[in-house]
Amino acid sequence: MRRVRYSVALLLTPLLAGCFASSSGSASGDSGAEGSRLRVALAFPPAENLSPYGADGTILSRLGVTEGLTALDANGAAAPALAESWRREGERTWEFRLREATFQDGSAVTPAAVAASLTRATEARPEPAALAGVGLTAKPAGKNGVRITTDEPDPVLPLRLSSPSLAVLSAKAYAAEDRVDVVGTGTGPFELTKVMGSTAATLDRYDEYWGGRAQAPGIDVKFIPDGSARTSALRTGQIDLAEAVPVAQAASLDKDVRAATATTRTTSLLLNSRSGPFQDARLRAAARAAVDTSVLAEDVYEGYADAGTGIYGPAVSWAEGKRTRPVGRAKAADPDGARITLATYDNRPELPEVAQVLKQQLEKAGFEVTLEVREYSRLESDALDGTFDAFVLARNTLVDTGDPVSVLASDYTCDGGYNLAQLCDKDVDRAVARAEDADDTADRQDAAMAAEAEILGTDTVVPLVHQRIITGVAPSVRGALLDPYERVLVGTGTRR
Repeated sequence: MRRVRYSVALLLTPLLAGCFASSSGSASGDSGAEGSRLRVALAFPPAENLSPYGADGTILSRLGVTEGLTALDANGAAAPALAESWRREGERTWEFRLREATFQDGSAVTPAAVAASLTRATEARPEPAALAGVGLTAKPAGKNGVRITTDEPDPVLPLRLSSPSLAVLSAKAYAAEDRVDVVGTGTGPFELTKVMGSTAATLDRYDEYWGGRAQAPGIDVKFIPDGSARTSALRTGQIDLAEAVPVAQAASLDKDVRAATATTRTTSLLLNSRSGPFQDARLRAAARAAVDTSVLAEDVYEGYADAGTGIYGPAVSWAEGKRTRPVGRAKAADPDGARITLATYDNRPELPEVAQVLKQQLEKAGFEVTLEVREYSRLESDALDGTFDAFVLARNTLVDTGDPVSVLASDYTCDGGYNLAQLCDKDVDRAVARAEDADDTADRQDAAMAAEAEILGTDTVVPLVHQRIITGVAPSVRGALLDPYERVLVGTGTRR
């Protein structure tokens, strides 16, 4: 029988070296210092009415609105958040001890409230990426405990629970059956008080935050998909923080205003293997062979990226030494004028330029390419439905859980909730399942790389570049959280 013990961190080898601590409370507030309201420009407007269960969950965590039971620490391991400690009880059950905290509506964070919130996440459709292929049941355990049982052994459950999509919300958030209301129902240092559609939002400081009173009295958020407009607003003093500054605009900012952070974000070309020309593995191989990634890293990203080597990039320090050659690749066929639609979004301004270069490279190889560019929220549903033949995506490979296997399950398995490549391959599913079952850290890493080799062998994904993200930070701002996982941006110590 395994020895049961309490732990404040999941015993996994660090996934990243030199990361910034990702907890929104990591920069503690100073009640004696009062800053001004922060003005923040985000690149991605809400795509799902600020539902925590999809991409919008990261918006909420970046702004310090929501939290989970755990967070990611500076080394990519699970760290305490709403849960101050946890222990494993057998193969499938974990118990989490809650800290004393309150929701922003004044109600207490109780075991019953936490269990109900996690249960709602398991019922969400589509399911949160962090729960791809994972079934769990959450129940209260005594006065300050929550017992979580998984359908199958899950050695990385504490890491999984750090996902923004598994944020804990008060009962008020679920008053309506058809939606989740995040206004005033989170636990973070900032309370969402007003949402102006997809253009703006207002947040006020939550003075009863368990991690200490934030230095900024609130945040005024503008959603500005156009990268040039975001950069201009920062340069002219209209905003204080701008995420995802375009590479082409970086030089227009003073050196001390732009901060480049190595991230786990990989930009890839995803090829639709379910319908259209790329059902043929030989044409996928032809597309992969046509792509010159060095041009993208050097020219489009102007040195703020590395040429693509795999699903995991150089920021995941252990991956390179464990990478193996892709297996089972088909021999490339002549495209012979095959017509394809290549799509991407313009919230990240480099992507349309990447897509334009890919269009030229694919046409040179013999494809006939139609390019389609939209704002992400107007593109996502079509991409998930497999409307496009090819899609250029910038994906943070560790954002969902911090576990390297989770992105493989959500993005490349038959039942994956974010499978833009429409991949359904039994060999890939088996390889990912083996990685999910691995308990030992080194074995899990080895299995993840073996699964990566299987996925790359299908040629449904062509890694293009591994990005360094540029954040615009006004000289007056202190304590901005430059997070490699892109889960947080402001915390209790962020002020101007």
